[in-house]
Amino acid sequence: MNKMVFIVEDEKDINELVCTALDAAGFTSSGFTGGEDFFNAIEKKVPDLVILDIMLPGMDGFEICRKLRESVKTANLPVIMLTAKCDELDRILGLELGADDYITKPFSSAELCARVKAVLRRYSSQNEAETGPAYEQEIVIDLQRYRLFVRQKEIKLTITELKILSALAAHPGWVYSREQILSFLWGDDRYSIDRTIDVHIRHLRMKLGETGNLVENVRGVGYRLHDKASVLVIKAD
Repeated sequence: MNKMVFIVEDEKDINELVCTALDAAGFTSSGFTGGEDFFNAIEKKVPDLVILDIMLPGMDGFEICRKLRESVKTANLPVIMLTAKCDELDRILGLELGADDYITKPFSSAELCARVKAVLRRYSSQNEAETGPAYEQEIVIDLQRYRLFVRQKEIKLTITELKILSALAAHPGWVYSREQILSFLWGDDRYSIDRTIDVHIRHLRMKLGETGNLVENVRGVGYRLHDKASVLVIKAD
């Protein structure tokens, strides 16, 4: 079944252009011009990815992204921000709110589809929350099912956050630069800037709660997981 992509863009020509490009690339697309119609559609069907313009009438893209992240139903839904602005502050704010990538207008159909495919490759389905298995380790990272358990309680992370934690957990105490983490995450699909890692790490620490301090910042170098961390990584088959 083709992946479903929702586009929220108030400029009709761009909306149609994006839908046409995605349909030609093998996706199924639906376009919306504002937040109200978009959220009505989300109630009926959650897509595989959302392309979201920032400058929208009424509810802007930042507010829509925030609402998506606050809902259990759409908390892990991949979001790509689309905007005419190239201000770094807009990029950082979008990332702070949970956007996965950022495309600045004008853009080509090839770039758009490449970024959509790259983001979708970084995501996989996550199961419903449940009590975790009884392992002796405090932190259990299950890469077979893309789930995290802290003290046998599941913590919901995005796929990117889980991959960052698993990279650090591979060698507790080792320091990884932002560049190394970006390469681990996305390889040749890398479109993001180094500041993206700082945002993801901040979200990761918040979600980990009391154990978030185990993810340490080594100033001027990068990040590491504390060498005393009690962690188990269940690798994918």
